[in-house]
Amino acid sequence: MRLLLNRWFSSAGAKPVWLVLSMLPALWLTWAAFQDLLGANPAEALVRATGDWTLRALCLVLAVTPVRTVSGVVALARMRRMAGLFVYFYASLHLLSYAWFDMGFEANDIAKDIAKRPFILVGFTAFVLLSALAGTSFDRAIKAMGGKWWRRLHRGVYLIAGLALLHFFWMRAGKNNFAEVAVYAVLLGGLLGWRVLRTWRSR
Repeated sequence: MRLLLNRWFSSAGAKPVWLVLSMLPALWLTWAAFQDLLGANPAEALVRATGDWTLRALCLVLAVTPVRTVSGVVALARMRRMAGLFVYFYASLHLLSYAWFDMGFEANDIAKDIAKRPFILVGFTAFVLLSALAGTSFDRAIKAMGGKWWRRLHRGVYLIAGLALLHFFWMRAGKNNFAEVAVYAVLLGGLLGWRVLRTWRSR
């Protein structure tokens, strides 16, 4: 089984399949919006759904290394860069939905809202940091920065995960609804905890 999975993830068809699967949520949301299937408040549904898929994609990209290490499917590492770019893709859709549907693309109002509401500020900070990772995810950037500094920069994904979770927590705090927050906290805590334990053991 391990050999078959390694062969498949090493094949030319693996990335196109991963691409299509990663695009499915965005395609479904687009179709649902045009078919009026997003409920009484479609704008709010889009903002929340794109935020949820950003967190799910973030959990997925952080799960690549533990799953690869534990399972021995080393070729899974080929999917990590694409998975990271889809975190940025859904985060961009989330920001776009907020700027469009909530703020009407009014730059001054957006700036005031970011400064006024802590959970918006935290989310925007996470997006800025994520932009730095997405902008340096290509081979030329790795060569220009050097592997050591590139790896240090991309460890910022752990900070981004914490900020994203805090953003989600504060958003749900207004309605005193923490069930989903707890699920993501356990997932992200486990994925980050695995890395801490692995580093401690290696030393």
